[in-house]
Amino acid sequence: MAKVSFETEYGNIVVELDAERAPKTAAHFARLVEGDYLHDASFYRVVRSSGQSGVPPTIDIIQGGVGWERWEALPDVEHEPTSVTGLRHRDGTISLARSVEKNATSEFFICIGDQPQLDAGAQLGPASIGFAAFGQVCAGMDVVRRVQALAVSAEAPGGDARFRDQFLTSPVPIRLKCLR
Repeated sequence: MAKVSFETEYGNIVVELDAERAPKTAAHFARLVEGDYLHDASFYRVVRSSGQSGVPPTIDIIQGGVGWERWEALPDVEHEPTSVTGLRHRDGTISLARSVEKNATSEFFICIGDQPQLDAGAQLGPASIGFAAFGQVCAGMDVVRRVQALAVSAEAPGGDARFRDQFLTSPVPIRLKCLR
């Protein structure tokens, strides 16, 4: 299995891609890294189940990628739900973020603690397809937790109240590279 290093100012995170169980998603992410599509990537969003202003979130993650302004312009990948791959959103799982309207492209998140509500079938409606888990942190969960603890802004992009207190005041730049 291929590994990807996420180099940050707080230390490195190493993720092992599960190309056997999530072949499309793992290959897509490796192509993004190797093709330098993620050259300006950062961790920019954190979600904490401990609750923040307004409605308390129910998950714990850090999210990264090229940002909400650029992700739609990048190539997408067919969704590989956890019901097909057998992977689950557990502590250290990396998964692709997506919108209801569009398949995943470049945005990814890492789970802190088990997050079964992100698996296929855990929610009703359009969210029932869940997210595409495709790998596991094998080193650097302390860095993941440190990023999640950083300061957030009370403002949300576009003023969307669902995302209050979830965007880092200073995004954390990431240098990604494949470690074959």
